[in-house]
Amino acid sequence: MIQKKNILIFVLFLISGSWAFKPEHTKQFTLVVQGKPNKPNIIFILADDLGYGDLGCYGQQKIKTPNLDKMAKAGMRFTQFYAGSTVCAPSRASLMTGKHTGHNLIRGNGEVPLRQTDTILPQLLKKQGYVTGMVGKWGLGLKGTSGEPERKGWDYFTGYLHHREGHFQQADSVWKLMNGVSRKMPVSKTDYVNEIFAKSALDFIDQNKKNPFYLYVAFTLPHAELKVQDRYLRQYQQPDGQSVFTPETAHPAGQHYGPQPFPKAAYAAMVTSVDDYVSWILRKLAESGLEENTIVFFSSDNGTHVEGGRTLKDATEFFRSSGALRGVKRDLYEGGIRVPFLAYWKNTIKPNTTSTYVGAFWDIMPTLSALAGGQSPAGTDGISFVPALLSQKNQPKHESLYWEFYEQGFKQAVRKSEWKAIRFYKNGQPERTELYDLKKDLREEQNLAASMPGRVKALEAIMDKEHIQSEHPLFQLVQR
Repeated sequence: MIQKKNILIFVLFLISGSWAFKPEHTKQFTLVVQGKPNKPNIIFILADDLGYGDLGCYGQQKIKTPNLDKMAKAGMRFTQFYAGSTVCAPSRASLMTGKHTGHNLIRGNGEVPLRQTDTILPQLLKKQGYVTGMVGKWGLGLKGTSGEPERKGWDYFTGYLHHREGHFQQADSVWKLMNGVSRKMPVSKTDYVNEIFAKSALDFIDQNKKNPFYLYVAFTLPHAELKVQDRYLRQYQQPDGQSVFTPETAHPAGQHYGPQPFPKAAYAAMVTSVDDYVSWILRKLAESGLEENTIVFFSSDNGTHVEGGRTLKDATEFFRSSGALRGVKRDLYEGGIRVPFLAYWKNTIKPNTTSTYVGAFWDIMPTLSALAGGQSPAGTDGISFVPALLSQKNQPKHESLYWEFYEQGFKQAVRKSEWKAIRFYKNGQPERTELYDLKKDLREEQNLAASMPGRVKALEAIMDKEHIQSEHPLFQLVQR
């Protein structure tokens, strides 16, 4: 028990040096803070459709991600962290609300706005004295709805409101929050929007060096369309301009996404561009003297995609974008929902550590709230994993994790300990349930449902309990 309440003592293993330090250089350090602890700045960087195995630190061998690999060595790499869903909108809604898809309003893609009654992360952090900024894809409320950025706690916004806007890498305009109102502002058609987002993130940091801030960076990479700047693409081209990944099958013109002669090279280059933009943000923190008081997270909104000319074979066999996992975006197999997750906080998170904490996007709200010195609202599904970030042994655990998804016929998934069940529906009725032991069968190839009916029934009971009928007609199970 600390004798003086106005002194908070943390005994942590801290690290020395700059962003380029070698992680093995460590020392024991005691941090004494008078009064309340300094509120850390928080940056959450989200890639779009980046697979679990797309980073070098998760086993990727064909795509270059040196900066994210360095971030993993300098911080913590999570191996059992999950997205909120297997597609964009519900995953991001889970991130913002702290609720899984059985409780959230938004359970699938579409322009469904957050409600006025939904309290989300920037609103909570503003109450704790944070300036809140977002760049990139929002997708949780169009202009004039209850979910538009200015109504949900954002002080700064540069990005896209509509999902479809985020499908393309170049545009003639982006939305900006100016004087408390979102307006569409012109940009050069030759600029790449994610570079605009990255530069806007740097501007936000510059403007708020003296304030505790929360910055949400939601890139639209490497989501199709497969289009990228030459400086990134050249890293995957031969001297004659051909792809290093030949043979390539060109994606033709006249489709929803633009043409691309080298889909494999373009995808790799887009992942590398994300890696580069992350380095801009980390370098800005180092140059601004903010590293020691800023925690940075990096993740993806769901598994890898097979769109814009990218084939399933490209994703799962050539690049192994899902790593050793089965499935891709829109699957509730591990490859659709298990995502890369990194955390870096100089001199606080122990470097070069791996966490096996089993968590999901609905844990982000309670975790960031705890870091900010506040609490999450009642009714959320998450658990704070601050103890895991600090390598402490008192980390609470989930009894189970739950997902549901409405495309391709309704389906549900539950993970409890090492057991995973997926229930598939047809015409609104349960058709079959598959059961896997993730400890022995990470790839989910051995369906044990027939031999373990009791365990299947127990996991189906969790599905029944966690599914609450959505208020929105798009996400209601219709039995026929």
